[in-house]
Amino acid sequence: MPIDPSARIAPTARVSPEAIIGPDVDIGEFCVIEPEVAIGEGTRLEPYVFVKRWTTLGARNLVSAGTCLGTDPLDRAFSGRRSYLRIGDDNVIREHYTISRGAAPESVTQIGNGNYIMTSGHIAHDCRIGSGAVICSCALVAGYVEIEDDAFVSGGVVIHQRSKIGRLAMIGGNTRVNQDVPPYFLYTEFNVAPRGLNLVGLRRAGFQPDQIQALKRAYQLLYRSKLKLAEALAAIEQEVPTEHTMHLVEFIRRSERGVCRE
Repeated sequence: MPIDPSARIAPTARVSPEAIIGPDVDIGEFCVIEPEVAIGEGTRLEPYVFVKRWTTLGARNLVSAGTCLGTDPLDRAFSGRRSYLRIGDDNVIREHYTISRGAAPESVTQIGNGNYIMTSGHIAHDCRIGSGAVICSCALVAGYVEIEDDAFVSGGVVIHQRSKIGRLAMIGGNTRVNQDVPPYFLYTEFNVAPRGLNLVGLRRAGFQPDQIQALKRAYQLLYRSKLKLAEALAAIEQEVPTEHTMHLVEFIRRSERGVCRE
């Protein structure tokens, strides 16, 4: 049965009979759910949420009023053919937010689990958002951006297309991210620049003092030693080869746009 009998659907909502609505889903007043949408168990949609076709939401998500999911990509070359938005479990997406599906046929915009996405912003086509990230109000995430787990994007941040933000990185408010941002560190300024370790985030994530000390040494080698980038990465591998510093090195070596440096 496409609509589970335990789902609660407001009388003013419009839900396509071709949508799949799971157990204990709550769909508020004046919501619109198009065909070929799937909404998982326990998800709640507040009033005036619009979920467009080819969108999938997992379990226990909260989507607040005025949000539009699965919008056509903001890409002048978009052909209108089928593409997808896939959202995992336990996400919070607050008021007046838009998230686009992929631009090319059969492409995907992917949101993981347990993210907290605040008000009045946009995640564009073909983005990859990990799990446990925070994206604050009025942040704008352009197409093909990747944000790793537990990153923190402050209010008013603008992220250039195809940029990557590493795990547990923290971006200060009103920063322009126009290069890749390595994991674990804190970044500010109009043009994104490193400003030390994200100590609050690391401690909240349970990092131990020796792990933080290793990342601090990696930061010094990368941003304070005046070594060339390749030399700094080799020094990190030799001096402090831990799980997290190796992730840092791998992230930087995979960068196509180049990473921000002072």
